[in-house]
Amino acid sequence: MAEDTPDIVRAFTDPLGALKAGLRYGLIGLVALTVIGLAVWWPSAGTPGLWGVLIGAGVGGGFILVTLLIVLTTSKLPPFTSMYVIMGSWFVKMVAVIALLAVLKNMDFYSKGALVSMLIGAIVIVLGAEMYGILRTRVPYVDEVADDASTE
Repeated sequence: MAEDTPDIVRAFTDPLGALKAGLRYGLIGLVALTVIGLAVWWPSAGTPGLWGVLIGAGVGGGFILVTLLIVLTTSKLPPFTSMYVIMGSWFVKMVAVIALLAVLKNMDFYSKGALVSMLIGAIVIVLGAEMYGILRTRVPYVDEVADDASTE
């Protein structure tokens, strides 16, 4: 489909249009939050603020966005396979986040306040932006039972 196709037309022809819109809005929200976080934390905390913002935004936003990417990439697989991949990836992400935070715990090159605020902010903003993108996209649905009944 052409890139200049309006979102409303794309939504009616692409069953994954709502998820793609959610991914797009989630990325936009994460970038905006990162820029705002850098504007606040870098001047006030210096280089540790910079690292705290980047790590917090990467971990928080990445955790959520990777889930949506995996849902999109497994959408053509059978439902059980898709579920196994999504749940397996969620487990791997949980282990990775816990391991990363355990490694970072005793390090002092980053601002803990920046990391925590960006981690929480990224999760909230990215989820909210994804929800906005999904709810904003209009995707038609057809009830097969009603369709079958109308042919009789």
